[in-house]
Amino acid sequence: MNVATALPDITDEDRLRADLYNYLGLMLSAPPDQMLLDQTAALTGDDTDLGQAIKGLARVAKVSKPKAVRSEFNALFIGLGRGELLPYASYYLTGFLNEKPLANLRATMANFGMVRADDVFEPEDNIASLMEMMAGMIVGRFGRVATLQEQNEFFNAHIGTWSTHYFTDLQAAKSSVLYASVGAVGSAFMNIEREAFRMTAN
Repeated sequence: MNVATALPDITDEDRLRADLYNYLGLMLSAPPDQMLLDQTAALTGDDTDLGQAIKGLARVAKVSKPKAVRSEFNALFIGLGRGELLPYASYYLTGFLNEKPLANLRATMANFGMVRADDVFEPEDNIASLMEMMAGMIVGRFGRVATLQEQNEFFNAHIGTWSTHYFTDLQAAKSSVLYASVGAVGSAFMNIEREAFRMTAN
């Protein structure tokens, strides 16, 4: 996906939202290396549900090693034939891969000028890709900043319908250690986003 050379003026709050979406996309697309684990270990949080989840993730990251996290990632998302979890909207919403939710997402992507990267072969409705798309919409990575209404519509159509269920499953998965904490952060963040969009829609 092409990055705009000059990003427009974004509020601090929206940049933080985009940063968290980007971070989740990064963690869910591939196992973190030592640098990302160190950056995660340095995160701090407040007394909110999201802040507490971030503190918990930082604590686990401090004692995590890249090799162990790679094994955890493979067990969760790759496995022998398939991983413990299938992180796709189509699967969560219909029970099957490559179903209508994916077709709907591809139509939205086309309308917004989003193109799947040449080196990505997974269906676009992967949770990591959706996190990346949402971040890009917030900061204008796809040519322009999405309006709040467009962000709301994208979230409700492609993320809000299943992401909290997925992040709850990630917390409970038997292979989850570091990723249980990633799931806690994702779940808390999705709850905040859902409530914020609900309030702005009123």
